[in-house]
Amino acid sequence: MATARIYQRPKNAMQSGRARTHGWVLDFEPAEAKRADPLTGWAGSGDTLDQIRIGFPTQEAAIAYAEREGLAYTVLPAPERKLKLQAYADNFR
Repeated sequence: MATARIYQRPKNAMQSGRARTHGWVLDFEPAEAKRADPLTGWAGSGDTLDQIRIGFPTQEAAIAYAEREGLAYTVLPAPERKLKLQAYADNFR
C-alpha cells in the first residue's frame, strides 16, 4: 500500500505573491526509483500513483479523504514564512 503525503505548497521563488499557497495537496510517495530510458534518456518508472496530485481547501478535508479511502498518510507541517524587512534605501548602502 502506498503512503500519501499531505502538505501545503510553499511559495514559488519566482513569485512575489502567495497565490495557490493556501490550499493543501495530497500526493503519493514514490513506490519505486526512477530509471533512465535507454533510448531517450528520460527518467521514468512504472509507478502510476506518481501522477496523482489532489488539491483540498483545508488540511482537515485532505485528512478526511485519506481516512475515508483507507490510505496511510503523513502530514508535513506548513513551511514557515520568513519576512525580509528591508527599506528601499538599503539598496544604496
